[in-house]
Amino acid sequence: MKQPFDPPDPDFANRIKESFSNQKFMSLIGAKLVDVQPGYCEIHLPFRDDLTQQHGYFHAAVTTSIADSGAGYAAFTLMPTGHEVLSVEFKVNLLTPGQGKLLIAKAYVLKTGRTLTVCRADVFVIKDGQEKLCAAAQVTLISLKPKVD
Repeated sequence: MKQPFDPPDPDFANRIKESFSNQKFMSLIGAKLVDVQPGYCEIHLPFRDDLTQQHGYFHAAVTTSIADSGAGYAAFTLMPTGHEVLSVEFKVNLLTPGQGKLLIAKAYVLKTGRTLTVCRADVFVIKDGQEKLCAAAQVTLISLKPKVD
């Protein structure tokens, strides 16, 4: 459920792409930024055996990480130039095992304020060509203003 938002920074997409490219952890696990729109972000993560837990499913930490990053970037699209974003709280429900070839985090802003933004991130797993919801997260993020020297 994407809502129409008017981002304060018209160059938000390039700012998000640059920030994502500097995320060493997202690079380490092989996550890719696929879509970014005002108040929305989508991240894909292909299956790798080294991202699994003992049963061969995507590890919950990996699933949670792309949910958190997706929500962070969805919120970041609506922040002014020079601001930064950090997660301050999140809750994740792991609904089904992450068993498949691809994880997809689709995150969008529910409510934005001067300081805090609340987002939802749904994580889907693709198995046998079918998309199945495997996790749902609610994430609260804070907008950090630029430091003045």
